[in-house]
Amino acid sequence: MEPDILASSAQPRTPGPWRDATTVQSEESTTVETPSEIPNPRVVRLHAVTAHNPVLPRARTHSGGFANGHSAPRLAAPTSWRGPAESQAAPAVLPFEPPADEGAYLRAGKRMLDVIGAALALIVLSPLMLVLAIIVRVTTHGPVFYRSKRIGRGGREFTFYKLRSMVKDAHAKRGHLTHLNEADGPVFKIARDPRITPIGRFMRSTSLDEVPQFWNVLRGDMSLVGPRPPIPEEVAQYEPWQLRRLDVRPGLTCLWQISGRSRIGFQEWMRLDLEYIRHRSLALDLKILLRTIPAVLSREGAY
Repeated sequence: MEPDILASSAQPRTPGPWRDATTVQSEESTTVETPSEIPNPRVVRLHAVTAHNPVLPRARTHSGGFANGHSAPRLAAPTSWRGPAESQAAPAVLPFEPPADEGAYLRAGKRMLDVIGAALALIVLSPLMLVLAIIVRVTTHGPVFYRSKRIGRGGREFTFYKLRSMVKDAHAKRGHLTHLNEADGPVFKIARDPRITPIGRFMRSTSLDEVPQFWNVLRGDMSLVGPRPPIPEEVAQYEPWQLRRLDVRPGLTCLWQISGRSRIGFQEWMRLDLEYIRHRSLALDLKILLRTIPAVLSREGAY
């Protein structure tokens, strides 16, 4: 029976191995290794990514199939916590092997749903997107669409599209606002970001600035449901266990999107993404898509 992770995502979490993201556990073993026990965790992170020299490895390029590039699983440090005595013979590993797309839905059905859903959404929403594009063009200086580099499945870089909701060259002004950051982890978010334009604030609160991403879905860069695509600067700061969210194609909506968005801490956000990856199915995707509608209308955590 499929676990109801949608119901559990909206409830307070009891202390556990994923609560503070302090442990990484292999599905084959109860042995756990904490990032703090890995000698020099930065060595096993992805290298810093820049627009001129992206160096993110692809998750499936290594002969061993490990996204971190190791030829064999890394053994746990001697001080790692051990489970019951009967499981001590199995060594702990960092579970970086990408999950297999098992079943007809994950192999072909999910992509079919993406194409049909994205095509219909673009057709239905194109008049509204045209009106918003005209307003953006008339009321602000700069291009109508915002393009940025995002990291997709296996560390592949792609161009991400949105209706521009900030002033021109907003990214260049980010360095002057770091002291106002309200998000934890490597994420940068400000509830009342001074770079956001008046029409941009409306589009962000209603998620209408995300409509052009249906084009990313049609292109195959993204899926309707999946972890939100991160920017290279964020990925460069990920802990090893957080890289697992790059094992699948990023999406327009996800458990984080329907559970409060920016009101959720970074570690809990990552944990929700890993829960989705583990339990992917047609039923779960449909539940998330249906719950996205009231989540968007409520505007909770949207900024």
